[in-house]
Amino acid sequence: MINGRCQVLDLGFVDYRKTWDLQKELVERRFHQEVPDTLILVEHPPVFTIGRSGSRKNIHVSNEYLEVLGIPVLEVDRGGDITYHGPGQLVGYPILDLTGHGRDVHLLLRRLEEVLIRLLADHGVETKREAGYTGVWVGNEKIASIGIGVRRWISFHGFCLNVSPDMKYFSMITPCGIRDKRITSLTKLKDKSREEIDLQEMKERLIRHFGDVFAMEMEQEREKGERFPCFQKVSSPAEEEIASRAVQTLH
Repeated sequence: MINGRCQVLDLGFVDYRKTWDLQKELVERRFHQEVPDTLILVEHPPVFTIGRSGSRKNIHVSNEYLEVLGIPVLEVDRGGDITYHGPGQLVGYPILDLTGHGRDVHLLLRRLEEVLIRLLADHGVETKREAGYTGVWVGNEKIASIGIGVRRWISFHGFCLNVSPDMKYFSMITPCGIRDKRITSLTKLKDKSREEIDLQEMKERLIRHFGDVFAMEMEQEREKGERFPCFQKVSSPAEEEIASRAVQTLH
């Protein structure tokens, strides 16, 4: 049984703040029934975000060093602790009216995990849930993080799958505030097989699995968010230079 439709916005490579503004705009518009449920797919320049239960104590480098690298640290309105976003990750933000999805935040988390578990199974990776934690795991290593916010029963924020990120960034923090677990990526797991990973194909598979798990008809938008006011803002040369520097510094 189909439970409505969901538009997909594949934004490409976009600054975290701009995507965060878009999420907040879509939450408001979804509450007023002006837009359908929406899945945003995106990659970000390097950024550390701290959720409502986190703090800066899980950052292990100085503010001065982060400034040199051009990596911002943002305190955001999602659950969880500190996490890293950057190139080589598949990030998804579901803007869903949960009145049509059980009004159950824990069910939403389990469904997002299921989408990622199915996607990774397509690549021959056996994953699991870990008791007491949210996310998707391979053995004792976390490959996908999930942290959401809910406002008036509309969800935002979402999940982050490590496809081929630069793992050096994770050494700068205690990811998710969990000290006895490690982080892995699909590229790291597939290193021995030398299998080439097609991120666009992964997005298409993820969209299909998302539709199956949430019983929704998925509709991909041709535009990349330009019709939303927050995407009309032009990045300053300084902002663009900082984003470029953050991507290049560790290479």
